[in-house]
Amino acid sequence: MSGSAFLIGGGWDVPEVYEPFLRQAAVRGGEVPRIGCVIVDEGDGAEQFERYAGALRKAGPCSPVALLVPLGGRFEPEGALEGVDGLLVCGGLTPAYQEAFAGCLDRLPRLLADRGLPYAGFSAGAAVAARRAVVGGWLADGVPVCPADTAEDLGEIDVRAGLGLVPFAVDVHAAQWGTLGRLVAVVGRGEAPYGVAVDENTAVEVDGGGCRVAGAGRVQVVRPDGERGVAVREYGAGEAFGLA
Repeated sequence: MSGSAFLIGGGWDVPEVYEPFLRQAAVRGGEVPRIGCVIVDEGDGAEQFERYAGALRKAGPCSPVALLVPLGGRFEPEGALEGVDGLLVCGGLTPAYQEAFAGCLDRLPRLLADRGLPYAGFSAGAAVAARRAVVGGWLADGVPVCPADTAEDLGEIDVRAGLGLVPFAVDVHAAQWGTLGRLVAVVGRGEAPYGVAVDENTAVEVDGGGCRVAGAGRVQVVRPDGERGVAVREYGAGEAFGLA
């Protein structure tokens, strides 16, 4: 991966989880960085943008910019990234976000690196940052592994090509929605090299040197451990783990 990525597991109670991202954007943009906010618009995109803009402004000085993509549309990064100092990819229906980026999976990471722009992903935006993106589902070969209402309108677990900003798979709302079991199934079946499950109001800062946890919740790192087995290790705020 190139540059910095900030993965937020959802939640609205701790605006401080945006602070490291805003600090990185300010390195490029000065005291009031412009933050492009990508939202797949399911009909309430303007209202959703105001919610994210409010959370960002609570975290620090910034100027949010709405980058709305109609449901079923494609994100075109070349024009969208003009004049912004950081990119926040917001939450919503995760398969729709993966589809919105499907035409620029190579171009967007390259443009971010070339322009020195940090990336933050909130919920769906965190999931699609992965090389292998867990976009939903609640069944592994017909067996339930997480609650059905977390499935993103899918049945079997669906892992698709993502942006490749981080080498591990990402699942979100881990403690609140009970999605750790889905990530365990993905890693156990070899569909991702390893995985990181992030609670709400919690962030993982990822750079070339490793990963650091911030916020109110926990992060679970799921790694292969023998034949279809996995090992899970938990990290809290201020703790770090390696990328390998």
